[in-house]
Amino acid sequence: MERIFKKNNFRKKRLFDFFLSLILIIFASPVILCAWIIASLETKSNGFYLQQRVGRNSKLFLVFKIKTMFNTKLNSNYSVTTSNDKRITFMGKFFRRSKVDELPQLFNVLIGDMSFVGPRPDVEGFADELTGENELILKLRPGITGVSSLKYKNEEYILSKVKNPIEYNKNIIYPRKVKLEMQYIKNWSMFYDIKLILLTILGVLKFRKEN
Repeated sequence: MERIFKKNNFRKKRLFDFFLSLILIIFASPVILCAWIIASLETKSNGFYLQQRVGRNSKLFLVFKIKTMFNTKLNSNYSVTTSNDKRITFMGKFFRRSKVDELPQLFNVLIGDMSFVGPRPDVEGFADELTGENELILKLRPGITGVSSLKYKNEEYILSKVKNPIEYNKNIIYPRKVKLEMQYIKNWSMFYDIKLILLTILGVLKFRKEN
């Protein structure tokens, strides 16, 4: 069994997630509130977006996000979004690029549905259909960030450039993500988690500097 699944390591990872999310929620709450108000005004609906995702051990949970699109309820089963999707609101583009829309996921981490680092939480039809050794991915809590999230941080732009985004995501990008997540499992350490978190923060800061 990979060391990430050892009881003590799993407990350390969970304690790290709990206390860091608690601290960050305190500081991020004003930003979340402002983003929620803006999203509510733009979409003329509740600015929070809740969607069912596949979590640890294939257990379904609701992921919390800032709403960045119109009519998201009508498109809740639409699993692929491109950067030129007409449903994305004006401020939604900024929220998505700056990752502000994902700040409410701190609450998912706090209650134990998610981790700071791990595979991205997918809709049904992806992670829950993994087989063989790849099923180890389902033993992890989904993450706000991770190796595949960093590798494909421009995924929406990539998908906007292909003829069939859904098929390209399913047959090209997703299999590559699975390989990356398996490498993460085999090379895991708390230091590795912290490194990935810092790389994510640097990516967000770089976006802010460029904009």
